[in-house]
Amino acid sequence: MIRLIALLILLLPGILAVYGIKLMRDMVFGVLQSPFPYLWLQFVGGLLFLIIGLGFIAGFILYRDRKRNKVQERFKTK
Repeated sequence: MIRLIALLILLLPGILAVYGIKLMRDMVFGVLQSPFPYLWLQFVGGLLFLIIGLGFIAGFILYRDRKRNKVQERFKTK
């Protein structure tokens, strides 16, 4: 049960990042999605979603690897 919850916690930021990529792609092709009134605002929102999603996943992987001592010296906590 705990692994299932951990998987869901990692899937949500991944889905958020994928949705951000979709929003940016739609802006390039000129498709405006409903919650955004302007194309440039849709691109900024997509970029924000992408950065938040990937940042969360990258932080999780870095934290996990630090616990297991599998990072380079410059990434280890002092």
